[in-house]
Amino acid sequence: MKRLLIANRGEIARRVIRTAHTMGIETVAVFSDPDAVALHVREATTAFALGGTSSAESYLRIDRLLQAARITGADAVHPGYGFLSENADFAQAVIDAGLTWVGPPPAAIRALGSKSAAKALALQHRVPVLPGYFGADQSDATFMAEAERVGTPLMVKAVAGGGGRGMRLVHRLEDLPAALKSARSEALAGFGNGDLLIERAVLRPRHVEVQVFADAHGHCVHLGERDCSVQRRHQKIIEEAPSPAVPPDLREELGRCAVALAQAAGYVGAGTVEFLLEEADAVEATTPASFFLMEMNTRLQVEHPVTEMLTGLDLVEWQIRVARGELLPLNQDQIIFNGHAIEVRLCAEDEHFTPHTGTVQAFQPPPLTPGLRFDHALEAGSEITPHYDAMLGKLIAHAPTRTEAIQHLSHALDATTVLGLPTNRVFLAACLRHPVFVAGDALIPFLAEHGDELREQLQPSPDAVLAGVLAATYHAMTPAAALPSPFARPLRWQHDGHTLELAVQERGHGALSVTLGERSIQAGVAQDSVTIDGVLWRVHAVSLGGGRWQVQVGAHTLALQDLSHTPREREGGASAARELRAPFNGKLIAVHALAGADVQKGTPLFVIESMKLEHQITAPRDGRVEAVSASHGQQVAPGQILLTFSA
Repeated sequence: MKRLLIANRGEIARRVIRTAHTMGIETVAVFSDPDAVALHVREATTAFALGGTSSAESYLRIDRLLQAARITGADAVHPGYGFLSENADFAQAVIDAGLTWVGPPPAAIRALGSKSAAKALALQHRVPVLPGYFGADQSDATFMAEAERVGTPLMVKAVAGGGGRGMRLVHRLEDLPAALKSARSEALAGFGNGDLLIERAVLRPRHVEVQVFADAHGHCVHLGERDCSVQRRHQKIIEEAPSPAVPPDLREELGRCAVALAQAAGYVGAGTVEFLLEEADAVEATTPASFFLMEMNTRLQVEHPVTEMLTGLDLVEWQIRVARGELLPLNQDQIIFNGHAIEVRLCAEDEHFTPHTGTVQAFQPPPLTPGLRFDHALEAGSEITPHYDAMLGKLIAHAPTRTEAIQHLSHALDATTVLGLPTNRVFLAACLRHPVFVAGDALIPFLAEHGDELREQLQPSPDAVLAGVLAATYHAMTPAAALPSPFARPLRWQHDGHTLELAVQERGHGALSVTLGERSIQAGVAQDSVTIDGVLWRVHAVSLGGGRWQVQVGAHTLALQDLSHTPREREGGASAARELRAPFNGKLIAVHALAGADVQKGTPLFVIESMKLEHQITAPRDGRVEAVSASHGQQVAPGQILLTFSA
C-alpha cells in the first residue's frame, strides 16, 4: 500500500491522513466544491476535485471516487465513517477495480450492515435480540399487524445506516402509519434505502457498544465497551469508556457476543456491535439477559478515539495493517485498558439542538495538555454548510479516574473558542458537570429529562452580559468614537430577547463610566478583557454584520444585537408576531400549512431537511394562516418567512 485515497471529508479525512503519513503512506483527498480549500485537502499528499455541492453530487458518487483513484494512482481506498463506509456495492467496486479496500468484506457488510440481517444472524448465535419484526414485507398492513403483536411502545428503525436517521418512537398504534412514512423518507434520503424494522422500545436503557477487530486469518478480539447513552435525537454527543454501569462479568459477556456475531459473518477489520442495556430491576423475570443487540456498524466509529485513549492503540493503523493481510497486532490477553476516557461532539447547533450554518469567525482550541485530544477540521474562515453533518469536531480527555476525566474535559470546553455561529460547547460542559452524569447514572432519556434544567444553567449572570455588551461596543468603536468625551452615549443592546439600556462615558485609555438603571459602574475595556467594578472578564468578540455580535465571555457565548440606532417600533411587535420564519438553512420536504386554516400551537406546519436530518416546524401559537410563502422542495435560508398569521 503506497497511496491511499480517503473517500471522506473534514476531520474524518484528517484523522486517516495523520496515521497514513506516520506509516509512510501517501494520501489522496477528495473534495466537493464547498470543500475546495478545506484542511483535509491541504494536508493530503494530493487531492482530486469531485465537483458538485451536495453529498449525492460528490462524496456518494462511486464512479467519481474510482475515477479519482485511477487518475491519482491510488492503490487503496479508506472510506472513513459515514457516506459510503457501509456500502457493500462501493466496497465491491473498489475490489473489482484492483484496489485494496480498507474495510470489511462486502459480504460481511451486507450480512451485518442491515439491522434486519444482523438480528437474524444474532439469533443463531445466542446474542439477545428485542422482540420485533424485521422481515422482507414492508407494507404498512404487515407492520401494523406485527406492531399489534409486539405491543407499544415500539421503535421504528431504518434497516440501513445509522446516526439516528430513520428512527421514530411510537407510543400509540394509530401513530404508526405517520411514523413509517416519516422514517422511510428520512432513511431513503440518508441511505438510499427506505426499508424499516420495528422492535419493542426500551424506554430507559443505556447505549453500550463493543469495539471489535478481526483479521483475515480467523482472529477476532474486542477492545472493551463504550457508553454512549447521552444522546439527542438518537444521536450521540457524549461517549465514554469504560461504561460506569458494566462490571467485569458483564463486560466479558458483551465481548463474547460481539466477537461471536462478527465471526459468524466472516468479519474483517474494525466494527462496533451496539447494545441496549437495561437496568437489572427493569428486566422482566422471563428475560434471559439484560442487554439486547441493536445493530452492528461495519466501519470505524466517530467515537473510536475513546477506545484509542483507553488502550493506547491506533485503530486506523490496525485497519491498514489488516487490509494489507497482516495478523492482528495483539491477542485478547495482550489488550490492556488504562484509566478512563470521555469524548464530546462539538456541533454547530444551539442548546435546543437546532442546526446552524455560517462562517467560523474565530477559532482557538484549548491548550493540548497531556491526556487531551481534539480531532477537528476547524479554522477561522471555515464555512459550515447545510450539506453535511453538523459535527465540528471531537474533544477527548483521558485520565486515571472518571472524575478526573470529567474535570479535564469540562475545563477544556471552557477554554475552547468557536465564534461565528452557535455551537453546543457550553451545553456539553453543563452536561458533564450535571450531578446525574457525574454519578454515572445518565441513561438515554437523560437530555429529555434534564434538558430544560441544563438550559437554565447556561444563562449568564447580568455582569457577564454587560461585559459582552461592553466588549462588542469597544470592538465596534471607530477611532473617533473612542476619544474621551464629556457626554455619555446611550446604548441599547438585545440579548436572548431582553433589551439592555445603558449610558457609557469614555474616560480615556479604555476607562468607562457606565450607568445601568440606578447602578453606577466603573469599567475598563481592552482587546481581550473587560473589567467591571474590579472584576476581570476574559472576552473574545466577533461581528456577524447588521449590528449582530457573538461574544465569548469566560465560558459563556452570547448572541448580541446592537439596537442603539434602531427605531423602537422596529424592534419587534405585531408584524414579527404574525410571521413564522425558517430557523436554519434547509430544504422544505413537506408543507402541511394551508392558507385560511385554523391551527393550534404545536400543529406541524413544515418539515425542513438540514444536515442529514428532518426537522418538524410547528405553529408557535394558535391562529389562522393568512398566507403560505414557501413551497415544497424549496431551499430556505435562516429568517426567511414561511407563512404569516392573520392579525
